[in-house]
Amino acid sequence: MKKHLLVLVIIVLSFFCFVGCVKYSSSYSAIASVRTNTSDTASYSFSSFKGRMVFKLKCKDGCSGQLSYSAKLDSGNLTVYVDHDGTKRELVSLKSGDNISSSVSGISKGTVYIIIETDGKCEEGSFRFDLN
Repeated sequence: MKKHLLVLVIIVLSFFCFVGCVKYSSSYSAIASVRTNTSDTASYSFSSFKGRMVFKLKCKDGCSGQLSYSAKLDSGNLTVYVDHDGTKRELVSLKSGDNISSSVSGISKGTVYIIIETDGKCEEGSFRFDLN
């Protein structure tokens, strides 16, 4: 009985250690969504989306530290955040009907997280992020 309890405790602790290694995680419900993610680009489009979508990019040697992005949203409200240095910062906030294209420089070498978070249901959206 004690061996089984010990094994269970080890499994539970291992699970929490693994989950603790993930800085950001996606949690969402979506209809007709398409997601792509490579080391230096990410895109996402959807018919309906609610929650958080996280992309992980890498700013490698030769990366100029510039993040170009475009976004379109027909209805709803959401915020896009970026974390490239350990701090989650707002990149852009979108509301119904917005269609934007811009860039930000000063992205640090290493892992770059792009986090899309809604404050409710959003419809007909698309995003593209490129590290240059």
